[in-house]
Amino acid sequence: VTLYGVFTNHYSANGPSRCLLLELLDISVSELLLHSSNQGCSMWMIQHCARDVLEALAFLHHKGYVHADLKPRNILWSAEEECFKLIDFGLSFKEGNQDVKYIQTDGYRAPEAELQNCLAQAGLQSETECTSAVDLWSLGIVLLEMFSGMKLKHTVQSQEWKTNSSAIIDRIFAGEGVVNSAIPAYHLRDLIKSMLHCDQGKRASAEKALCSPFFSIPFAPHIEDLVMLPTPVLRLLNVLSDASLQCEEEYEDILEDIREECQKYGPVVSLLIPKENPGKGQVFVEYANAGDSKAAQKMLTGKIFDGKFVVATFYPLSAYKRGYLYQNLL
Repeated sequence: VTLYGVFTNHYSANGPSRCLLLELLDISVSELLLHSSNQGCSMWMIQHCARDVLEALAFLHHKGYVHADLKPRNILWSAEEECFKLIDFGLSFKEGNQDVKYIQTDGYRAPEAELQNCLAQAGLQSETECTSAVDLWSLGIVLLEMFSGMKLKHTVQSQEWKTNSSAIIDRIFAGEGVVNSAIPAYHLRDLIKSMLHCDQGKRASAEKALCSPFFSIPFAPHIEDLVMLPTPVLRLLNVLSDASLQCEEEYEDILEDIREECQKYGPVVSLLIPKENPGKGQVFVEYANAGDSKAAQKMLTGKIFDGKFVVATFYPLSAYKRGYLYQNLL
């Protein structure tokens, strides 16, 4: 996350307090899990989140710092940069110089942090220091929750988990109730297992985890992903018929009407309506920023255009810039 500045609030009830001015981000992974209705997130979203957070951790750990509070609420989507970002460094510490004794959130706490916290509450010193490996444990739990759509707090605190967590992970991936079970997801399963070793010395580092075969699999976003994750590009469906695409004069008139309507919500950088597959008949509108795109999405969804109800979703800016149009979005 980008830090823009620091200032002091002299009017706080508890006296002067230091405040951090950070960039404004969008939806959190916690909210995405809530919207998934216990069905789990798409493999595209899981892969996107895993890669972005691992890259953030690799950078952080290379600098010698431990985040120490990684959880769904602290992973947010950046609409402008089209990636997930890590926030809230309130419990972070320099590895080998830990000045925060009580770290991580219940449900995402590594075994060694659990032990350290218990000893700290009793006024005792732990013989084992917490390292950057605690962040990988937390991310492993987050990814397992994104796949299963279930909160796993009680599961990871159970005796069965402590006895054989690998069997529980296998059961989650084989579960009939898991939407993604039809997808060959064993690479994701193995990646998660590599992060959830009880022995922190055997846990994968962020750099090693990024080399997982899971990241070599090309996934396409689901339509739910493109509704939930804002980008500067808007995609309009159910707008043009095949007949209007074939008539050049009608096509140009519709193009101008759409441009005029979309410009009500902000400057339009580019507008594309493919006449052939992939993307045939879909309307792609690129705005200067995600704020304008979000405003347009809100106002255009459900609007009647040429007698049809418009469906408006966002679209990955990186794919749009490359001219890559997904033909079928589940």
